[in-house]
Amino acid sequence: MPLAIPVTAVTESIASLDECVTRIVAVAGARVVLAAPLGIGKPHRLINAIYRHVQADASLHLTILTALSLTPPHASGDIERRFLEPFVARHFGADFPVLDYALAMRRDSLPSNIRVEEFYLQSGALLKSRTAQRSYMSVNYTHVARTVAARGVNALVQKVAREPGGSRLSMSSNPDLTFDLVDACARAGVARPLMVAEVDPELPWLGGPCTVDEEFFDVVLDLPAPTPKLFAVPRQPVSDAEYAIGFRASALVRDGGTLQIGIGALSDALCHALVLRHSSNASYRSLLQALEPGIEKMPCVIDSGGLGPFTAGLYGASEMVNDGFRMLMDAGVLKRAVVDDVQVMQRLDSGESTLEDRELLEREGRVLDGAFFLGSASLYEWLRALPRDIARRIGMTRVSHINELYGGNEVLERLQRRDARFFNTCMLMTALGAAASETLEDGRVVSGVGGQYNFVAMAHALHDARSVLMFRATRGESGASHSNVCWSYGNCTIPRHLRDIAITEYGIADLRGASDEDCVLAMLDLCDRRFQKGLRKDAIAALKLDANQSASRRSSRNSSEELRSALAPFRRDGTLPDYPAGSDFTIVEERLVRALAWLKAQTAAPGARVATLLRALFSSPPRDREAMERMALTAPRGIGQRVSARLVAYALHRSHDRALGP
Repeated sequence: MPLAIPVTAVTESIASLDECVTRIVAVAGARVVLAAPLGIGKPHRLINAIYRHVQADASLHLTILTALSLTPPHASGDIERRFLEPFVARHFGADFPVLDYALAMRRDSLPSNIRVEEFYLQSGALLKSRTAQRSYMSVNYTHVARTVAARGVNALVQKVAREPGGSRLSMSSNPDLTFDLVDACARAGVARPLMVAEVDPELPWLGGPCTVDEEFFDVVLDLPAPTPKLFAVPRQPVSDAEYAIGFRASALVRDGGTLQIGIGALSDALCHALVLRHSSNASYRSLLQALEPGIEKMPCVIDSGGLGPFTAGLYGASEMVNDGFRMLMDAGVLKRAVVDDVQVMQRLDSGESTLEDRELLEREGRVLDGAFFLGSASLYEWLRALPRDIARRIGMTRVSHINELYGGNEVLERLQRRDARFFNTCMLMTALGAAASETLEDGRVVSGVGGQYNFVAMAHALHDARSVLMFRATRGESGASHSNVCWSYGNCTIPRHLRDIAITEYGIADLRGASDEDCVLAMLDLCDRRFQKGLRKDAIAALKLDANQSASRRSSRNSSEELRSALAPFRRDGTLPDYPAGSDFTIVEERLVRALAWLKAQTAAPGARVATLLRALFSSPPRDREAMERMALTAPRGIGQRVSARLVAYALHRSHDRALGP
């Protein structure tokens, strides 16, 4: 069971950054070992003040232990700059406090007396940073608390929300590691770190497990207005490939079950499919038949999923609460409630619940438990505006409860997580079922393990659960296309002995308990047809396939052209919108996002770049005046601006009314 949470005797209230920094250094001493939550739980202004104080004093040393240090996107050229600068200023606010250490890590310019160790990096942002790559901590999310405790942490800083009209504080977005860290320090017999809370009026108040009395913290920092915006992740358009993956995945979800999902376009696609399955079932089934005729007869769909609306509904148990869960709650898909009472859950599971059980479920039941939330500005506004009777059905809690079965009440957690489906994204998979999700073949880290291994292992530990790894069948590198179904890879996040279900835009592979031969055959069906011959050759050479074994007929259809054709009617009639979770862009910017994505793809390879430039220079497409005004290119000056204007105009024309590619 979790240890008792100690509180401090006296909580100090501070309204000044400098005073707060002085207090932290006075307690921590010359070597400050600072823990901070991942994502939006970081108090950026306070961390920057600590960083600058230590940077200016060579007698001090600072180690920051954290993850997911979010920074706004930055442009890599003139055209990107013209699009991004106005968007970033509007979306993040002119006063958004970018983390000094994050920028220094990107430039490899951290001061010699400051070190930063992260267990999860902003995806793809630090591949060229020697500093970040050398100091990355490769640990499971649930092992972070003990790792930070062992590093000798002596201060923790965290954003909190204050109860409206009350005095309690809510960990809100990030109860994930704080409670576990305090427990880990107690178990290790080390001193509790100085606990510093910064109250953020922008942070949604959420009650339940994430709330504490003010005395839990040693210091509470209340800074004067104005308060910067929370970091909101810009929502991305969903491609044909992502929709195909999401809809296939949705057929594996069982009514009355449990759902875990990640973030990004694949999760948006999955949640859109689940909403459509519930609210417009005929359209949902029609689209699935276009993708996979006879999908309702697939053994894994029969055994593990379904295609009908959600009568009992789903319960969400996910380390991350994102915009997808907002969509599912609003649509009435998330409605299976749980309570922390073994006897009640046993009676509910057996169908023998009493009136008192049902009243308790109505009064105290939760339909969604999460460890942290991160998403769009719309998600934060939705959480702030939730009526109390709805907000109490969301339980933000510690990551050890969400990501493991072994947090102290395994019987209860098994009952709550019945028919669990754990949906996670990987970069690629081998034909033998191993997955690489966060590290390149040469060892450079893209993001981090996070909780993925936890959920895959839990799927095997729960008797009726399934782990589903979703990934795109191909990727582009330097203008060339490469298969994400490969024979071997230099790093893996999930070993092949934990293989379960894999999905690409071309199909579903049920790999649990499969022989190596059957696994290879199933993975060939997920592979783009351009790469199947080479993969078969590798498998035959490794004695995993018979040389005379023929490929399945269905795999010959695995191409982006066929996929685009199958989904085109649903793009046209609005069943598949570009932004199913809502858009952070204006209508004009949405056209530009499409055009700039097309232009980036067409200029990835040197030869294609020259060809595209020549076509743009010698064509005269009709002008999208609104888009050109948004890019400040209606009256270009000099040769550089004229070239940019030609390229943007050409891209707008070529991408007009074109479905997003794979």
